[in-house]
Amino acid sequence: MGKLLAVRARRITKCFGEVVALDGIDLDVAQGRIHGLVGPNGAGKTTLLGLLLGLAVADSGRLEILGTPVGRGAAAPDGVAGFVDGPGLYPSLTARQNLAALAALHGRDARTAGIDDVLDQVGLSDVADDRANGFSLGMRQRLGLAAALLTRPRLLVLDEPSNGLDPAGKRHVHRVLTRLAAQGTSVVLSSHRMDDLEALCSEVTILATGRVVFSGPLSKLAAENRELDYRLITSDPQAARLLAADTAGIRVADDAGARQDGEVLVVRALVPALDELVARLVHAGIGVRELAPVVSPLEAAFLALTEALTEQQEAEQ
Repeated sequence: MGKLLAVRARRITKCFGEVVALDGIDLDVAQGRIHGLVGPNGAGKTTLLGLLLGLAVADSGRLEILGTPVGRGAAAPDGVAGFVDGPGLYPSLTARQNLAALAALHGRDARTAGIDDVLDQVGLSDVADDRANGFSLGMRQRLGLAAALLTRPRLLVLDEPSNGLDPAGKRHVHRVLTRLAAQGTSVVLSSHRMDDLEALCSEVTILATGRVVFSGPLSKLAAENRELDYRLITSDPQAARLLAADTAGIRVADDAGARQDGEVLVVRALVPALDELVARLVHAGIGVRELAPVVSPLEAAFLALTEALTEQQEAEQ
């Protein structure tokens, strides 16, 4: 039996006049997973999120959400919540009053709707009775997430939920999303923050000019398939440089951002060659203090895939 899907999209197309926003999109989002959506501005991310939330309908293709086919004129099924382009809030109402109004719209009693619980989950308990018009961008984002949680969704669709968040706010949001996924809720998360996506998502879809250029587990984007630049800090930088230059598959690069004392060594390699270098360093008694990609594997793949598609389209014109 195949995996259960919260979203199944096949050949989805959406146009706005002569502009093709989505061009034959396929998308699978498994139940209980956090699925990242990545792409440059104009790639079609917001349009796709709008389709999932029932804010628009596709021109062609087939879309199933939580097992229910969604067609022309049909809104997203119950169990879907989230926001696109920032949450819609009543600025003159307090955080608590905003959530009470939402509960009333869903026919629920504010006293039993779990308002205090969701405010606590997103870290807004201390400002529950403050008006939303005084909230920072990050606080508004967290209140929007609280509003979505109030409906107890089975599919949560979020557009840049980390926008404006300080470290504490981001920690709250990450904790909430991880717990929701563990409890079986599916999350589609659009973000320009590659660190957020790598920390949260088990699968990602990369869009460029309305097309899917990659969709699958993050592990498939790992550096085994492409060379990356790595920052290497060791106990003996000079010896490490000589050893790196003598290791097959390793290229030593100059790093404009390296420390003036030459402590940072930048090497370009595939993962197997990097593993060999680390083994040789350890064998030589050289301590490895830091080894990290200069650019994350997800960001590197994103840049490579989107640039390749752009070059292909330019060549076709």
